Amino acid sequence: MKRSKPLLPTSSHVTLGKVAAACGVSPSTVSRVINGTAIVSAEKQARVRRAVEELGFVPNTLARALADGRTFSVGLVAQYLESPFYALMLRGIEETLSAAGYGLVVASGHWNAEEEARCVHAMRMRRVDGIIVLTGMLEDEFLIELARELPVVVTGRALEAPGLHALPSKDFDGARAATRHLLERGHARIAFIGGDVSHPDSHERERGYRAALAEASLGMDPALMRAGDYLETGGAAATEALLDEGVDFTAIFAANDQMAAGAAQVLYRRGLRVPEDVSIVGFDDLLSTAHASPPRTTVSLSVAELGRRAALAILDLLQHRAPRVHAPEPELVLRQSVRPPAPQRGGSARSMSTSR
Repeated sequence: MKRSKPLLPTSSHVTLGKVAAACGVSPSTVSRVINGTAIVSAEKQARVRRAVEELGFVPNTLARALADGRTFSVGLVAQYLESPFYALMLRGIEETLSAAGYGLVVASGHWNAEEEARCVHAMRMRRVDGIIVLTGMLEDEFLIELARELPVVVTGRALEAPGLHALPSKDFDGARAATRHLLERGHARIAFIGGDVSHPDSHERERGYRAALAEASLGMDPALMRAGDYLETGGAAATEALLDEGVDFTAIFAANDQMAAGAAQVLYRRGLRVPEDVSIVGFDDLLSTAHASPPRTTVSLSVAELGRRAALAILDLLQHRAPRVHAPEPELVLRQSVRPPAPQRGGSARSMSTSR
């Protein structure tokens, strides 16, 4: 039986030379555009990428790797892939690397230094060209030593070393802004639900809370401070304890949006309204906060953008350029979960809950 010829050329028949001829540039220019190293006009880059897409050209990654020792893959050590926070960051990283022709090798470290080290070892065995580490528990010395072998980008840390670029998040500034906002709306009894104490950002967010209270000349009341775990269950348990112990508070600042959601659920079950009875502010600006009832005020660290910048930094290092990107500035996102306390009704969550 005679086989019919394909109507369009398959990617295996499309060569670099055919792409170059289609868009009127040299094959070397096409190669540099695909690799992200071309110094040509935006119009010419767009022409090349359009020809690549229309012709269905697939770069021979294996041949490129054999030619220059690169695999065109980047390792990513995340923590919990099921977390909405890391999902947002992963999106920014993947989209940026994919556009530059790089694949992504992802592993979860689960906030465990030994597990993260195993992830790094596995990625090195796969000969990734560089590694991005999302905060984590690896020692700084480990990362500095790793950067002697291949480019490293790390988020959530202030660290300098050859071959390494750090993007420290400004958690302190964001937490101070959130607490200041509650203070400016008239709240003096602000409960704080902290994150996992093993995480560096947890300490910075607590420090920002304490700093805002000190600036307002308010003393610290240990009864208002509760440990959490960055999960909804931790926020719920902390809020239950505050109410059961009869602690006076008119507002809650939770160190992330997931704990803020858990706190809001408990308040609802206990007959307390947000923000009429208790105001709530979260942190991270996860997608769910804008759709909460009511939409929740939070601090945005532009997580997807942070991921994009981490990817841009690793691409710079791979091209032997010094990255110039920095972590996005925190931004207080005002929604409908904060209002001044209502003194005419007692003004505290304890008085509200005991009167119902």
